[in-house]
Amino acid sequence: MAMAIPMLLGYVVDGPIADGDVLGVVGVALLILLAGTADSGVNFARRWMMSRITSIIEANIRFDLFDKLQALQMGFHKRWESGQLLSRIMSDLGLLRRFTSFGLLMLVMNTAQIIGVLTIMLVMYWQLGLTVLVLIIPVVIVTRILVGHSTRLSRKVQDATGDVASLSEESLHGVRVIRSFGRVRFAFDKFDEGAVRLRDLGVRRMNLSSVLWTLLEAFPNVLLVLVAGVASYAAAAGVLTLGQVVAFVTLLLSIAWPVGSLGFLLSFAGEAESAATRVSEVFDSEVTIVSGNKTIGDPQGRLELVDVEFQFDDADLPTLRGINLTIEPGETVALVGGTGSGKSTLVALIPRLLDVTGGQILLDGVDIRDLDLRQLRSLIGTAFEDPILFSMSARENLTLGRPDATDDEIAEAVRVARAEFVYDLPWGLDTRLGEQGLSLSGGQRQRLALARAILVGPKLLVLDDTLSALDIHTEAEVEEALKSTLVGVTGIVVAHRASTVLLADRVAMLVEGRIAHVGTHSELLASVPEYRELLSADYTIEPKLGEV
Repeated sequence: MAMAIPMLLGYVVDGPIADGDVLGVVGVALLILLAGTADSGVNFARRWMMSRITSIIEANIRFDLFDKLQALQMGFHKRWESGQLLSRIMSDLGLLRRFTSFGLLMLVMNTAQIIGVLTIMLVMYWQLGLTVLVLIIPVVIVTRILVGHSTRLSRKVQDATGDVASLSEESLHGVRVIRSFGRVRFAFDKFDEGAVRLRDLGVRRMNLSSVLWTLLEAFPNVLLVLVAGVASYAAAAGVLTLGQVVAFVTLLLSIAWPVGSLGFLLSFAGEAESAATRVSEVFDSEVTIVSGNKTIGDPQGRLELVDVEFQFDDADLPTLRGINLTIEPGETVALVGGTGSGKSTLVALIPRLLDVTGGQILLDGVDIRDLDLRQLRSLIGTAFEDPILFSMSARENLTLGRPDATDDEIAEAVRVARAEFVYDLPWGLDTRLGEQGLSLSGGQRQRLALARAILVGPKLLVLDDTLSALDIHTEAEVEEALKSTLVGVTGIVVAHRASTVLLADRVAMLVEGRIAHVGTHSELLASVPEYRELLSADYTIEPKLGEV
């Protein structure tokens, strides 16, 4: 449409205007009006349709990216800062949507229009068209170089944005620690350093883009002067008609905006390319923990660890070696050991938060790597030393693993975990907890996490030092209530206190990634000096009355 209007103007100058045909001029004017209206209508329909399509595509990619992040193993999340992932799932995808809905289409259409105009010029008067083409070549080369630099700077800007997001998140989550140590200024300076780096990179990118935009905005004006001069000379020599001169000049004016906008569009394309690369880095990451296809018809909860080994990707030595342990249905085993002995790593292997690098773990005789991952995790209730609560109601946090739990079942889980404080919150169970549950104390968060694990009604209950933040009195109450819960449930308890060890039927002691001793609390207390030393700081290390 845009290229038709200059040709119509050339025709009307050489035809109806030269002949004094008023009706002919009006007819061509109506055609030009119709062409312009049609062009505007097509542009509106295109933008409306593309905005809807690209918004749907963006949402679907964001769903897929979130799903991918949920599926990726813990090692991936250990390596990547959360701010970098957040910037990819939000700002990078938003940038890609804006480019595909507007920038990409404009880039294609403007490029096509420029090529079309050059082709018409070559056909109408090849000498002038060739001159324009020769002048464009060095501009294209310079543009290509500048766009390459802009793309690399865009990647640095986007990475710096992720770094600033991570710094912001860390500072906000750790605001109590920062204030308690009087390090507000330190946190500000650290954030300021990241923000200044982001600003400087952004300014460098904008300066480069400004050079590119200025070059491409000035170039059409230079061409216009050249074309007008050459075309006028050709008209004076009788090679071109006045209408053809008008068509030439109007054609060149019609590509002034497409050429001038190329600077912005190419910079935009560089940013989008960088964003697409960053998003692809997540999608291209390999998911190593994949679901099996086997299921257990009647789960009993018998757990066997056979020559289990585990080594982190970035470690020189394995964290766990030659772990052999069998836990019968309904039996509770306590894992004890010094700091760094591998207790938390071992319990993370059971719900496949990590995967063994050697040996196997069997649940009711089936390798857990062959089990349907959804079923495996539905059979396991887990509570960690550092519990994570979400920014939703206490009820929603409690029923995370079992959304269909009744009020009576919730009340029983709350009773066992001694988490009755939830009923004293402003709106009871429907009170919205702050992000990560920071409105609660550490002990309250641990008790809610324990109640959440109990509410699942698991065949295996894994407690990773879940009671560490409780006072002695509350801990004793929880442990007493847990005894009835552990009946008929296979339990694995990471323990640092003798009182917690007493919940277990047997104790497995880890030393440097190996199970060095297995037995009852009284047996290890009597025969293993290291065990006595490990628990000697606790207020009670004697076996319960009647246990000997």
